[in-house]
Amino acid sequence: MAEPSKVIHVRNVGHEISQNDLLQLFQPFGVITKLVMLRAKNQALVQMQDVASAVNSLQFYANVQPSIRGRNVYVQFSSHQELTSMDQNQGRGDEPNRILLVTIHHMMYPITVDVLYQVFSPHGSVEKIVTFQKSAGFQALIQYQSRQHAVVARSTLQGRNIYDGCCQLDIQFSNLDELQVNYNNDRSRDFTNPNLPTEQKGRPSQPGYGDTVGYPQMANAAAIAAAFGGGLPPGVTGTNDRCTILVSNLNPDRIDEDKLFNLFSIYGNIVRIKLLRNKPDHALIQMGDGFQAELAVHFLKGATLFGKRLEVNFSKHPNITPGADTHEYANSNLNRFNRNAAKNYRYCCSPTKIIHLSTLPQDVTEDEILNLLEEHGTIVNSKVFEMNGKKQALVQFETEELATDALVCKHASSLSGSVIRISFSQLQNI
Repeated sequence: MAEPSKVIHVRNVGHEISQNDLLQLFQPFGVITKLVMLRAKNQALVQMQDVASAVNSLQFYANVQPSIRGRNVYVQFSSHQELTSMDQNQGRGDEPNRILLVTIHHMMYPITVDVLYQVFSPHGSVEKIVTFQKSAGFQALIQYQSRQHAVVARSTLQGRNIYDGCCQLDIQFSNLDELQVNYNNDRSRDFTNPNLPTEQKGRPSQPGYGDTVGYPQMANAAAIAAAFGGGLPPGVTGTNDRCTILVSNLNPDRIDEDKLFNLFSIYGNIVRIKLLRNKPDHALIQMGDGFQAELAVHFLKGATLFGKRLEVNFSKHPNITPGADTHEYANSNLNRFNRNAAKNYRYCCSPTKIIHLSTLPQDVTEDEILNLLEEHGTIVNSKVFEMNGKKQALVQFETEELATDALVCKHASSLSGSVIRISFSQLQNI
């Protein structure tokens, strides 16, 4: 596999596939800043806002075959770390576009949609503005009614400061054809549609272009489907309303509530867990909602934990009655879906041989990570890397069962003062 890059190379892009089709394929994973259609080669290059977004999309599509209009497309990291003007010229030529990509340097004061509108609207009719934070700094996409308006704005404003001595404008032509805006607020605005909501109901608005689909925890199947690349995993209906799961054939000598929490919280928030005293290899787990419970049943049925093949089914009980023998997790800050629910849905998969460790100490070494995990079985490969300035790691075990044991025992454990987070990786190898 090529070195991770924020540029994704897409092959088998037929002439019936539009730029918008490709946007729909990758927007659930983050902001798309550039897109080049290489029509002569039936290929495309998609640049995400950062490497993490590109890695997330390729991890997902390693498990799910991406398909557009009935045609399978094939995705991999590009050998380019960044699309240059030469690469973009293959797709669009040097022609200006009505959408501008604006980077703001030396930003000492907050910049909102209203500020940008005041700066850019004197040069033409502004239709849409989307802002997002990137590792390179604050950026915005500004769509004019006409290409000529954008040309005038760029030539007039390029290199100028919004405020005296700071907030310098660096303006390029974007090669997107149309901005998609779902919310009118300080971070995005569709001036042609003032009736858009300020945020998705039940979910605080989060910054980022590409945030075009709402993913509240109680969302309907269609909304969450976008987190899975446009369609739910086979066998998942998205219509289940039973929140409580019955897990049986556990290893009673090694299992406890926290270990069950570590495994099942990959698929949704945990409300409470109860080990059954009269059946020590059985447990009840109440999830945050029916969709999350369905994901857990789907992905964990038949998984092996501590030498036992799990039976995971919906319980006849709608919820677990709180009591002395229940463990409460509703307010736990270890629940993964309190923030970035959409991102966490994308990490849902059956147990794999590779685990992904994050929130690691900045000075952590590979040996420290291996020392932490080697008691769980043979480690085949490992890699420590930095993403957005934060240390992360991938560790590959000999089997899915060993990786599962390691995740269950070491997720939320402390390493040099940091509480580490572990999930399964969908990469095929390291």
